[in-house]
Amino acid sequence: MTDSHAHLDACDEFADTLVERAREVGVTRIVTIGTGIESSRVALELADRHPGVYASLGIHPHEAATPEAERIDELRELLRHPKAVGVGETGLDTVRGFASPEQQRRLFGAHLDLAAELGLPVVVHNREADEGTADALASFAGTVILHCFSSPNLVPLAVERGYFVSFAGNATYPNATALRLAATLVAPDRILVETDTPYLAPQPVRGKPNEPSHVVYTIRRLAETRGEDETELAARTHANAASAFGLA
Repeated sequence: MTDSHAHLDACDEFADTLVERAREVGVTRIVTIGTGIESSRVALELADRHPGVYASLGIHPHEAATPEAERIDELRELLRHPKAVGVGETGLDTVRGFASPEQQRRLFGAHLDLAAELGLPVVVHNREADEGTADALASFAGTVILHCFSSPNLVPLAVERGYFVSFAGNATYPNATALRLAATLVAPDRILVETDTPYLAPQPVRGKPNEPSHVVYTIRRLAETRGEDETELAARTHANAASAFGLA
């Protein structure tokens, strides 16, 4: 199994312990996410230390109004590391309001340029910014991964454009009926699963810190919803992650 999006550097528990616990339940691949330059350095250190751990590096849209947003050249150099497999997370967020729409769009555009330049997929954060996200991605020809997907209305466009759609623990919540329905519309070769560790723990462990081993609960719930075998969906999402991030 693959946890396609985790923030191992944001966990209170030692990352090495979380990686080992994930392996015990069959999670053999984790993509840990950098959300700034120092966070990205830590992500690469973790990836170097553990076989099966890779890193996607970016500057989070919450940082778009800070000096961190000006460190794109440093980000470019980090992305040349052999275990850097994606750009981001990056994107747009109209909920928190840490930065203006213009600042976020500028930073998002810089990440898309990097992804195109380096031939890497882009990992997209979208919180209640469907229209802006769709517009920003319209001219991007590379691989798109919609992380922690929570926008059912965006599914038709995602399917049309061939985006990878990644579902997290919030898809298991009792009130997430529309999100689970959206999961049934995603093509078998475009669905991914993630934890967004340490956030959004799935329903069976809700209220606890999330961790990569918990991706099994999201796989189980999505398999039920899609009418698929849990083991087959686990294998398929593992293969899809390899395709999305260019992994062997």
